[in-house]
Amino acid sequence: MQHFTLEQLNTAEARVKSGADFPNYMKELIDMGVIRIETFVVDGNTVFHGQGSYAVTAASKYPPLVIAETHNTQQFQADLKRHQRGETDFFTFCADCAKTGVNKWIIDVSEKTCTYFDLSSGAVLVESIPL
Repeated sequence: MQHFTLEQLNTAEARVKSGADFPNYMKELIDMGVIRIETFVVDGNTVFHGQGSYAVTAASKYPPLVIAETHNTQQFQADLKRHQRGETDFFTFCADCAKTGVNKWIIDVSEKTCTYFDLSSGAVLVESIPL
């Protein structure tokens, strides 16, 4: 069974400058054995899941954000596209998520999907990951 470390995860993340770098970052995580990633918008903490119950948590990345009570899917999709084109960094994207009511996202590596959720755990958007 393959176990990744926080140091390995941080090294891979350091190479990500914008959303445009995301596909290569995902390939690196897959090679490490990551099967699911859960990121919380409130402070950027992320839980990386491996096989079985193995998990590594990366600590908060910024001071807490306030998540909007209702989501604005149209604005979120516009913000997401900007981020994917490399126009925003991680914090800006998370601040945009908070403003548009996105509470967290979960990446399912085997399904090659990223699902964004609102405060009530309702799916705001499910997108395919280009791998």
